[in-house]
Amino acid sequence: MFMMLVELAHWCIAGPKRRLLEDYGYWYEPDGRTAEVQAAFEKVEIKPQAIEWILSASCGFRFQVSCDNLSGSCEPDRVAFTNKVREQVFEYLTSGLSERVQSLSDALRDFYQIGPLEPSDFPAINNSVVA
Repeated sequence: MFMMLVELAHWCIAGPKRRLLEDYGYWYEPDGRTAEVQAAFEKVEIKPQAIEWILSASCGFRFQVSCDNLSGSCEPDRVAFTNKVREQVFEYLTSGLSERVQSLSDALRDFYQIGPLEPSDFPAINNSVVA
């Protein structure tokens, strides 16, 4: 289910033309990325991972950011990346979710019997919480 949520998040962001492309046109760089390439990855992943977090919360699932760099470093800073994703979650919750994200969230919350999402559903983390 978790892998599906990240793909759904990418689908929610992709426009009609990008939805026809493999991986919705997202670039992929293999493991072992440099710090600069990892920073670029994290920059483009903030929005889809925020949507993934919303969908995860809609299921009652725990969420953890994916640095997607298994043989490299997850830094510059996993906590900073997580907090940027969290800030984007709050922006989405404040400004409103797109129709696709809202529909998915509503359906998942209905299925899992989860109430309306609140900021408290997206806890802050600190260095002691990150594995």
